[in-house]
Amino acid sequence: MLHKSEEEAFLQARESMIRTQLAARGIHDQAVLTAMMNIKRHLFVPASHSAEAYADRALPINAGQTISQPFIVALMTELLEVRAEHRVLDVGTGSGYQAAILAELAAEVISIERHPELAQRARKTLKSLGYQHIKVVVGDGSLGDLSRGLQTAPVAGRLALVEATS
Repeated sequence: MLHKSEEEAFLQARESMIRTQLAARGIHDQAVLTAMMNIKRHLFVPASHSAEAYADRALPINAGQTISQPFIVALMTELLEVRAEHRVLDVGTGSGYQAAILAELAAEVISIERHPELAQRARKTLKSLGYQHIKVVVGDGSLGDLSRGLQTAPVAGRLALVEATS
């Protein structure tokens, strides 16, 4: 559990991120900015990197993967034009941060991750934050592996954050 001063520092860092990294660089969708403000990015990164959670860069998370820099997350989300009635497919769950942002805007998020350890960690983090309309599954979305019923209903948008395999 964080001390009040740590929570205040993270809040100030999120506010600065919104102002200097997102709004100043052209992110104008208020719903996206609000979602980015509401989601505590430091909960999605390893504790060893929490002090850098709101920095303007990607950070390592595990399995050789990274959490995308906040501007990229906001830009992709804004370009997707997610609305409350949408169902969104997120390819490349990673830490679950992008899925949480999408869940603030959409009716349902289905997120697919090829690394079981990342999927498990993301599920745990998202569950601890109370998300019930995000489904995290293990599979290789870069190869079109949409098993386990993901193909049963149309989605309004697809967001792919995948590492190319050789």
